Amino acid sequence: MKKVALDHGFINIFSFIMGGIPVCHGDGGMAWHVRFGARTGGSLVMLGIILLGLGLFSSQSVTILFNMIPPAILGVILFFAGLELASIVWDIGTEKKDIYVLLLTTGIAIINIGIAFVAGLALYYALKMKWVRV
Repeated sequence: MKKVALDHGFINIFSFIMGGIPVCHGDGGMAWHVRFGARTGGSLVMLGIILLGLGLFSSQSVTILFNMIPPAILGVILFFAGLELASIVWDIGTEKKDIYVLLLTTGIAIINIGIAFVAGLALYYALKMKWVRV
């Protein structure tokens, strides 16, 4: 747990310096941060300082602190992060080819997100180059 807290802290602080976005391992990353109020690079610095502090000064008790958060609350947080990620669907458009790329990528992502990414790109460019018609 100490390694996770430390690497999150350092990543978020140094990401801010390079103009990056808030990061974490899983649960929607940027969508989660934005959904719960992060709007500037200062959110990176605050998150980084909090995680570094947890990692450096309370690494033994950080697991106990995290276990004190009820799973239902974590579920609600993940639910809203998921809604934020799903809201992108409204921006996809109504073109038939875009819907096919969305459906293919989503369907494969259930099994493997890396393969889904590559398959989605392949279909997008195949449609763009008119190698495939829908």
